[in-house]
Amino acid sequence: MPEKIYVIHENEEWTTHLFKRLNELNLPYEDWFIDEGLVDLNEAPPEGVFYSRMSASSHTRGHRFAPELTESLLVWLEHHGRTVFNGSRALRLEVSKVNQYMALNAAGIQTPKTIAVNGQEQILKAAEKMGVPSFITKHNRAGKGLGVRLFHSLEALKEYVEGSEFEPSIDGITLIQEYIQAPEPFITRCEFVGGKFVYAVQVDTSEGFELCPADACRIDDLFCPVGEEVEEKPKFQVIQGFDDPILKKYEAFLQRNDINVAGIEFIRNAAGDIFTYDVNTNTNYNADAEAGAGKYGMLELAKFLGQELKSLKQTV
Repeated sequence: MPEKIYVIHENEEWTTHLFKRLNELNLPYEDWFIDEGLVDLNEAPPEGVFYSRMSASSHTRGHRFAPELTESLLVWLEHHGRTVFNGSRALRLEVSKVNQYMALNAAGIQTPKTIAVNGQEQILKAAEKMGVPSFITKHNRAGKGLGVRLFHSLEALKEYVEGSEFEPSIDGITLIQEYIQAPEPFITRCEFVGGKFVYAVQVDTSEGFELCPADACRIDDLFCPVGEEVEEKPKFQVIQGFDDPILKKYEAFLQRNDINVAGIEFIRNAAGDIFTYDVNTNTNYNADAEAGAGKYGMLELAKFLGQELKSLKQTV
């Protein structure tokens, strides 16, 4: 069987643009949609290049155990020496922010103060122990800003935790994290393909924490009352010429953890200090922002996978 690119995922909406680019480049590929299925450990996998786009938010689409099945698949591929991008190590970081933060810290990258908690009563104790005026909750296995809420008092947190709107994390672990106050309401997301920096995008956070840049997650234009004119400000904007010492640290972190494709998000406080709070190994790109800048993440990714397939064919 001729070698090809295998794309492992559980969300068709997030692979459409990649498949389009692979088609444009006339690259052979196969769609490996992973939800239910089997991994026969007695057989050898096909030859090819394998790229995982498994997401921590799969359970929100009814694919509760897709990450667990994908880990079995990736370990099988790695055991047989296949060329795997965003393999089992990347997946472990994708589905656990605790793993992310410990790996970031080990690479000398600063993260916000965080306490991991299991149990609603423990959430309140953790917030009290944090001892900061404002803090947020978030899910350990998250994606799409799941469970992210901002609180300015223990009383407000108690009302949430004991109320009907409380959302438990799918893995039972809730994070209490210090709130980093930025001078302006935006965060920065740095995109990497092949472990190398591609571009940075500024994301407006004034409307909340739903920060997924995919077209399917885009927040529609806010209602504008008749007779009032407001300057439209895009939620996602590619930053031209972005350069910062943090990029070298990020690239070293990605190499150290065998992550090939990722979006890494950070926020600056009033003093200009960078706090990194999310590593997304299932990164998406915003079409409007890319069109405005003339830079295309999925195209770069397709080129990268194509080059790796070419290299594999030359060695087989």
